[in-house]
This record gives sequence, C-alpha cells and structure tokens, in this order.
Amino acid sequence: MAGGGIGPVGVAKERAQQYKGSVTPFVVMACVTAAIGGSIFGYDIGISGGVTSMDPFLEKFFPVVYRKKNLGSKNNYCKYDNQGLSAFTSSLYLAGLVASLFASPVTRKYGRRASIICGGISFLVGATLNAAAQNLTMLLLGRIMLGVGIGFGNQAVPLYLSEMAPAHLRGALNMMFQLATTLGIFTANMINYGTGKINPWGWRLSLGLAAVPAFLMTVGGFFLPETPNSLIERGLEEKGRRVLEKIRGTHDVDAEFQDMVEASELANSIKHPFRNIMERRNRPQLVMAVFMPTFQILTGINSILFYAPVLFQSMGFGNNASLYSSVMTGAVLASSTLVSIATVDRWGRKVLLIGGGIQMIICQVIVAVILGVKFGNDKQLSKEFSIIVVVIICLFVAAFGWSWGPLGWTVPSEIFPLETRSAGQKTKGVPIEEMILLWRKHWFWKKVMPPLQVESESRGTGVGMADVREL
Repeated sequence: MAGGGIGPVGVAKERAQQYKGSVTPFVVMACVTAAIGGSIFGYDIGISGGVTSMDPFLEKFFPVVYRKKNLGSKNNYCKYDNQGLSAFTSSLYLAGLVASLFASPVTRKYGRRASIICGGISFLVGATLNAAAQNLTMLLLGRIMLGVGIGFGNQAVPLYLSEMAPAHLRGALNMMFQLATTLGIFTANMINYGTGKINPWGWRLSLGLAAVPAFLMTVGGFFLPETPNSLIERGLEEKGRRVLEKIRGTHDVDAEFQDMVEASELANSIKHPFRNIMERRNRPQLVMAVFMPTFQILTGINSILFYAPVLFQSMGFGNNASLYSSVMTGAVLASSTLVSIATVDRWGRKVLLIGGGIQMIICQVIVAVILGVKFGNDKQLSKEFSIIVVVIICLFVAAFGWSWGPLGWTVPSEIFPLETRSAGQKTKGVPIEEMILLWRKHWFWKKVMPPLQVESESRGTGVGMADVREL
C-alpha cells in the first residue's frame, strides 16, 4: 500500500472521460433478467388492492368487512376499516423493512446474485402460501415471506443494475427496475379484472401467479454474472476484470477497472458499513438515501397502487368499474415510466423530480377539493365528477411514473461509495465509483464534507495516482 502509512481512501481522481465500451447484448439481458425482481414487487403491490375488493376473499378471511361492504353500511369512509385487513396489506412492507437489514450484509459478503436468489426463493414460498391459504395466519405468513423477498430483491436489484450499466446510460438501464415494477402493477390489475369474475377461487389464482416471475427471478439469478464491483470487492480482481471486459465489449477498461480497484480497497478496510455510513463524509449520501424514499412514499402513491379498486368502489363505482379504473391507472403508470427512461440521462434527475413534484401537488389539490365538496359519509360522486377524479388521478400517477417513482430507486442506489453502497441502499453520467467527488463540487454539500489531504505517488502502474485522507 502506497502513501507512507495512509490507508486506502477510494477514488481520488476523475477518469470518467477515459471510460470505454458500450451497451452490449450481454448487459442488456443481464439487466432484463435482474429487473424481473421489480415486476414481482409491482405485482404484489397491485394484486392486493384488487383481491381485497373481491367478495369471496373478504367473506373467507375478513367477514366483518364483507358484511359492512354488502349489507348497507352508510359510512363510505369506514367500509374497509379493519385491523386484520390492514395487517394483510402492511405486513408486506414491515417484513421488507426487517429483511433489508439482513439483506445488506448478504449482498456485500456473498454478492448481489446471492440476494437476488434469496429474494426469488422467498417470493416463491410466499406466493405458494397465499394461493393455498386456509386461514388468516397462513395468509399473513405468505405476505411476510413476500415481504422478505422484497427486502432482498429491492436491496440487490437496483444495486445490480447500477453496477452493470455504463455510466452514460446508468439512469435509463437502472429504471428497468421501475419499468418492471409498473408493468407488474399493470399485469396485476389486468389479472384481477379477469379473476374477479371467477367464483369462488379467483383470488387464489391472482395471489398464486406471483410465483411465475418469482421462478424466473430465482432461475435467472443462478445464470446472472456477478457484478465486477462485487467480485473486485471480494478479492477476485482478475475475474472482475474479465466480467467488466465482457459487459463493456472491449478490453480497454483500464480507467473504469482502476476506479473499481481503488473503491474496493477502501470498501475492504471498512468492517462496519452501517457504522461508517454515519460518518461526516457520508452525511450527504445518507440524507439523500433516507429522504428520497421517504418523500417517494409521502407522495401518496401507495394509496392509489394498493387501494385503487377499493378507493373507486368507495366513491360509487361498481365492482367491474373499479377494477377497470385501476387497470387504467396501472397502464398510465407503466407508460409514463418510458418517458423517464428516455429523458433521465438527457435532462438529469433534478429536472424530473421537480417537474413531477409540481404536477402531483396540483393533482392532489384538485382531487381534495372535489372530494371535500362533492363526497361524504352519505353522498356519492356524480358520474361527471367521478370521471374527472379518475382523469386527475391518472395525471397524478403519470407524474409519479416519470419522476419520483423511478428516481426514488435510482438515486439512492448510485450515490454511495462502494464501502457503504450495500448499506445505503446527482448524478447524470457520473460513474458510481466517482460519486464521492461529485459531492465535493455541490454548492451545499461541499460545506459538510471534510477537507482532503492529497499525496501524489505512482504505484508502479505507469499512471500517476493520488492517496487521499479525510481530515
């Protein structure tokens, strides 16, 4: 180790302009296979809202809700007010939260593929339990296993996509995860629309079909290559370079490979990434990684994605009409994600986040005014106002689909240095190994980052390098 006793410090020199290679069929197929994990997440989100509006499902597991829904409850706001039903929905996220804490060390120590495979197996178990559920306990256990799959899959898949993609197209390829998520939601809505007419076991088919993408994710995980970043971090530098050459389609990968090696040296010197993530030099990334997903959820999108059929039923739509309306919102969400994929690496993340946020605020205000004035405990929306509400909700979903939806996953997965990337899980065209340098140029975060001490020294590679120490 060079530098007169100074420890490994990560990437200290910008080499992005020296990166070579392009998008190869190999990396596209790898990203498509990995992004299937997003489709399962979306499917599990979309399927629950439709299933909870099906009478046979409610009658078997939530008879109190079934009676309030069908036997003349006059309060439109309380038909679905039930703790068991809330547990069915929320257990998915709670299990995902807990599982993500275990997924991080697995992702770092055993590689991204290991977490993808673990997630796929958990999805398979959860889908099987849900489809065969005979009581509420079995149903909730299945949802918990699905949540475990989400914890592993959502932690590893965006990270996998970020590390496999070339820097100049990383945003678009990383959004394969969000595109797959929206397609999963849309597919779930379409399946619910069909299975809702199959009595009394249509809900079992809806829940059980989650096993199809779970199987593809599990099998694909065994054939996916590990990312070069993970291989180098685990000491397999030669294998990491071979994979890098293969996915870039060129042998001229010296600059990108050197960035990875320097980043991995620092990563391997960090024994406790969750403790290290709290240090001052990681503070900008930590703030963004916490608040990006937080604000993504606080947009209110889950009330649409989880409860669209229930929401539309409460506003006076019939069973088929409510499922049809949820299909519309799912289609809008999937198509709007394509807009983000096409523009994110051209316009940048900030423009999309601000524009989408403004559009969502306007839509929320309009819907709130309509529901506040025209809808209540004993009042139903007229046909005209119901159509207006559906249109505005579609505009809201479209804004989310091309802004906070995909970028809520993309930005946190690409802003951390390698040593805390698995724990943490601005940026257009910036290699993820050089992200630490970008924070030092930002008008605000450069005041937070600690100063640097640089000692230049050649490491026998013929290239001038620099060791950097945080003061």
